[in-house]
This record gives sequence, C-alpha cells and structure tokens, in this order.
Amino acid sequence: MNAQSSNDRIIIFDTTLRDGEQSPGATLNVDEKLTIARQLARLGVDVIEAGFPYSSPGDFEAVQKIAQTVGTPDGPIICGLARATKQDIQTAAEALKPAARSRIHTFIATSDIHLKYKLKKNRDEVLAIAEEMVSFAKSLVDDVEFSPEDAGRSDPEFLYAVLERAIAAGATTVNIPDTVGYLTPSEFGALIRGIKENVPNIDQAIISVHGHNDLGLAVANFLEAVKNGARQLECTINGIGERAGNAALEELVMALYVRRQYYNPFLGRPADSEEPLTNIDTRQLYKTSRLVSNLTGMLVQPNKAIVGANAFAHESGIHQDGVLKNKLTYEIMDAQLIGLTDNQIVLGKLSGRNAFRSRLKELGFELTDQELNKAFIRFKELADKKKEISDRDLEAIVNDEIQQSPDLFKLELVQVSCGDHACPTATVTLRTPDGKELTDAATGTGPVDAVYKAINRVVNVPNQLIEFSVQSVTAGIDAIGEVTIRLRYDDRFFSGHAANTDIIVASAQAYINALNRLYAALQRQEPQMNPQHSALEDVTPVIS
Repeated sequence: MNAQSSNDRIIIFDTTLRDGEQSPGATLNVDEKLTIARQLARLGVDVIEAGFPYSSPGDFEAVQKIAQTVGTPDGPIICGLARATKQDIQTAAEALKPAARSRIHTFIATSDIHLKYKLKKNRDEVLAIAEEMVSFAKSLVDDVEFSPEDAGRSDPEFLYAVLERAIAAGATTVNIPDTVGYLTPSEFGALIRGIKENVPNIDQAIISVHGHNDLGLAVANFLEAVKNGARQLECTINGIGERAGNAALEELVMALYVRRQYYNPFLGRPADSEEPLTNIDTRQLYKTSRLVSNLTGMLVQPNKAIVGANAFAHESGIHQDGVLKNKLTYEIMDAQLIGLTDNQIVLGKLSGRNAFRSRLKELGFELTDQELNKAFIRFKELADKKKEISDRDLEAIVNDEIQQSPDLFKLELVQVSCGDHACPTATVTLRTPDGKELTDAATGTGPVDAVYKAINRVVNVPNQLIEFSVQSVTAGIDAIGEVTIRLRYDDRFFSGHAANTDIIVASAQAYINALNRLYAALQRQEPQMNPQHSALEDVTPVIS
C-alpha cells in the first residue's frame, strides 16, 4: 500500500489487540486474540495491530498465529509493535513472517518531557535512533510505520525533523500520536496541517493518527485530522484502551459514513458521492462490539454511541411518535446498518445441525466443528426453555461457547437456598485440574456471594472481586442473562463471562472462567510489558 493509493479513502488501523488489551482487566489469551482477529478481518479493517511480540512469549505466539491464520493475501495487513531497538524489531519481524502482508510499527518518544524523564536522551540521539531503527526495520519488511510518541506535546520543529528522517529511512506510514489525550480538535488539525506543510518528503508516506480519549475528544480530533490530510486512523472496538481508552472505531466509521457528503471534498471526491470512505462492512460492527466486550469483560455502557443498548431506543413519547411516522425524524442512521436486526430464528428444538450452522453463517459466525458441536448443544438446551430464540440469543450462546478460557476447574453442580427469612447458602461441586471432584458449601450476603465463597473454598486462590455485572440479552422472563466479572490478583486483572437463562449458573460459570485465567497465569508466571511505560534503555540499542 502506498501513499497515493489511499488519498481518496480512509485506512482503518485496528489496535484492539495491542493498545486495547492494555486496558486493566482486558488481558486476552492466544485463542481469544485469534477469535477477535478473525472477526476484525470480516469487519474489513485494513490493518490489524496484533500485538507487541517482544513483550512476552504469549504476545509473540498470538501475533504469529494471527499472521498465519488471518494474514492471507486477501486479508488485512498484520502489524507488530516494536520499540526503536534492534531486539524488538527483529522479534516483530520473526513473529510476522507467516503473513502475506506484514508491517513493523516502531516508535520512540519525541516530547521533551519524555526525553528528559523516560529516555534520558537528547534530541540528536533520538534523531539518530529513529533513522537507524526505521532503516533496520525496512531491511526486514517492506512496510514500516514510525511513531514519534507523545507527538502532541512535542516541539513542532523537532517533530518535523524526526518525521523527515524516518521517511527518508524508509517509513511508509508516519503516525502522529496524541499519547496522553491532551489536544483539542483545532490543535490536532493544526498539527497535521503543519506536518503536511513543513515535512519536505511527507508525500512519500501516509499520515496516520493515534489518540487517547482522556478529555473525551479522541473521535473529534481524528475527524479534524482527516480534514487536514490524515488518511489512516488508529482505533479500537468500543474505544477500549489505556486510561479513558482510544478513539472508537465504530464511531469514526459511522461518522464518516453518515456525514460522507461533508467529508467527501476533503478527500478530493464530489460532495454528492455515495461511495463509502472506508472499507468497513458496517453490518459487522455490532457483532464485533459484542464479541470484544464479552472476551475482554469490558461492558459497553447503554448510552454508548452506535453500539450501546440505548443507541436506537426511544422512550420519549414525542420521539416515539415521530419515529413511528418516519424514522428520519429522530434517527440519522438505520440500526440494520450496524448489524442490528429484530429477526427471530425459525429453528426449533427439532431443527438439525446443518440448519443451525447455516443460520450462524448468515449471522457471520464461522465455527470449527468442535465449536459448532458445543454451541449446538447449548442451542438445544435453550430451545427446551424458550419458545422463541432471537438472533441476539444465538450470539450470546456462540460468544459464550467460543471463548477459550483455560479448561482447568469445571463446574459440575451449583445449588442455592435463599429467601427473605433464610440465610443464603450455596453448595458447589468442581472438577479440579487433576480430575478430582470436590464439594463444599458456604453462606453469604446473597445467593451469588454464597456461590463465590463456596467456589473459593475449593479453588483456594486468593483474589478480589472488583466488578460484577448482569445484563439481559433480550426482553422477557425467559431471557438469557449475561454475567461479566473482573477479579484482581496483586496488580493484575482477570475477566470472566458466561450466559445462561439461570443467572445463578451464569454467575458461577463466569467466576470459574475468571479463576481459570488467574490460575493459568499463576502457573505460567508470564510477565507482561507495557511498551508505553518501558524506557528505551531497558533494551539498549546499537547505534552506528
């Protein structure tokens, strides 16, 4: 991909699996990352930043598997992050080898505050590092992206010099990060405009933007950057990421779709052009949002733009009346555009496996035989309990079954006794990793508390429950309930998710899923490195 090929469209660079995973509690295992990567490919993202290969063996494996499985000739570019060191860059290149199209994304800070306190280097040293490391990356792959970290707080003249050197050394994309979410839209637009006007060789590279949402301005900043020449947007599903998160992919894509007549002229298109400005299949947005939410354990708030539960809901009588007469009175987009439907599945408990598979395929799920078997069993169980099964019920079943939490402790039985004049009591039976069945009981302040205390007595792994959330998938007394929890162990977080018509069972299973992740992590004791919090001198580069 070259700069000229993208002047009239916007490249969507998804960093859910890299920056998004840096959200507290959002740690994903290899299989979960692969599941999300496959869905991102169906969504139509141009680039998947699959991880930071040097940070841990697990991240290396995840990037390598995604490169092998999703990095096909007609699939997205697979990108790996690397600090501006030979070790990082070499490791990223190795992990990306299986991809048909790969990109190394290397970075070094350029703001004076980062140079003084984090890198402890002067400007000349940073210029030399950026030039040599981009050149080294270019010797390993054709597609190199360079980021001057904390560009938003960098001296513009120094920033221009670093970018010019990086492009001359072979960078095909230069990314401008607002690392701490400090800029306002007009400032961000002016920053991109200044780069366009003051970096002599900028026409040889695509300008990308990356920004955090600390002031709630990330999406607005990106849209202003587009007007001033940015052609790649680095974003995450549901806007997840460090601190207040990143610019939300679904919000950016739909803003560019709904308001394309406004943005068309900035990309050299006729104002009335109906061609989409991105390659995203918007009908996959809702499903992708749900998948990422379920696997990371990070819930989407109801009033979230585009994918929130209330995004297309109308309670006001005036609004309801207007929508009934004409949707355009209070809706600027059709819910079906993002993949929301009210369809009811026509399958019943007598339906066969092939019909079930066909319906899931229509919904965009491509399951392995093993995953299909597990989901089909759950479907049959649900069909015995519910008369009508909606597409959202199916999504809940499938997302629950395809989550690959470590299969260590298994819930065999859960029973509770409670009431307004009774002491909540729970009995659980678990199968341990060595195959033994252990049963214990406990009392609590409520049935779920009692269940969790009983499970803790069996598993015996210290932890702190910091978040517990229950959501109904659909309306009705027989609705599936989804439970999402997060546990803390020392400074690490582990999420669990489960869905069931019995909310107590779902609560127990979600807790087991989180405990299994915690237990597996304790067995591995695998350190995780945050690239933005690691000083460059941790791995000393060789500068010629």
